[in-house]
Amino acid sequence: MKMKSFVAVALAAVVGVPVDVMCCTRAVYFGKASQTVTGRSMDWVEDMQTNLWVFPRGMKRDGGLGKGSVEWTSRYGSVVASVYEGGTADGMNEKGFVANLLYLAESEYAAADDPRPGVCITAWAQYLLDQFATVEEAVAEVRKDLVRVVPVVAPNGAKGTVHLAISDATGDSAIFEYVKGKLVVHHGRECQVMTNSPTYDQQIAINEYWKDFDGAVMLPGTVRAADRFARASYYINACQQSENPREAVAAVFSVMRNVSVPRGIRKKGAPNVSSTIWLTVADHKNGVYFYQDTNSPGALWVKLNQLDFKEGSGVRKLTLAGKPDTVGDQTGGFEAAEAFKFLAP
Repeated sequence: MKMKSFVAVALAAVVGVPVDVMCCTRAVYFGKASQTVTGRSMDWVEDMQTNLWVFPRGMKRDGGLGKGSVEWTSRYGSVVASVYEGGTADGMNEKGFVANLLYLAESEYAAADDPRPGVCITAWAQYLLDQFATVEEAVAEVRKDLVRVVPVVAPNGAKGTVHLAISDATGDSAIFEYVKGKLVVHHGRECQVMTNSPTYDQQIAINEYWKDFDGAVMLPGTVRAADRFARASYYINACQQSENPREAVAAVFSVMRNVSVPRGIRKKGAPNVSSTIWLTVADHKNGVYFYQDTNSPGALWVKLNQLDFKEGSGVRKLTLAGKPDTVGDQTGGFEAAEAFKFLAP
């Protein structure tokens, strides 16, 4: 496509982007010797009272809708980050399968009278983390389109319109969106970066425009979704590609900070400009899940291979809300707790 056409596509897509409130970024790092790492930022207008949870195998689950919910039993244990103690926004399971839930203003779901069993968006990521070890498995099941995804309004009144990214230890990725009521699946290692609006196909078109420039010299610097996408796409591949887990994780943290929104920044009339409140980095190969509150002096991490995920081992919680000084290895810091209930319409 000619330069002029790329400019037209980019401007048409960006200028018409609706405002949103959850402006996150997700990127997958392909290091040497299969050192795959996924990072994400969570941008939001307020503290979401996020805590970390351990969920074991064998849990009886449903989609949070009561009658008419899809039902399942967890095959894999997972560590997840909750929001408002009512939803799974992010996490990794014991097989190195990662799910990241991000905002997408354009999402349109199936009609309320759709007869298929449903799953609330607050349970959507958990639904996949509980059941799949690889992206390929998850995509094969999701493509059957047997389950309807149901939006939920956040406690602060924000509309629950999201899309979901998944990645695994092989570096495979997929992105699930609902556009005009229909499921759209993007699958492949090339689905390496995701932000928010516009829909993923348009994000790719915008990024193609920026590929014509030398990223070391010129990259878009604003906090808009399209600009963050361009920076993440460039830096996740330009940073040091290492087989060393410490170097790989540090590189991904550095990229996620590059696309984060500084604390306290707000723009009148544009709620899409929300501060980054936390970051996660998932080391697929070594099974380590990192979390950093941007109000904290440092990161914490959890080693999944040292956790007991056996059926009956119980749900456990690492309380982080109100405890910004929690840092370092927190694998042993979880305490028995009752699982949160998924927020429903």
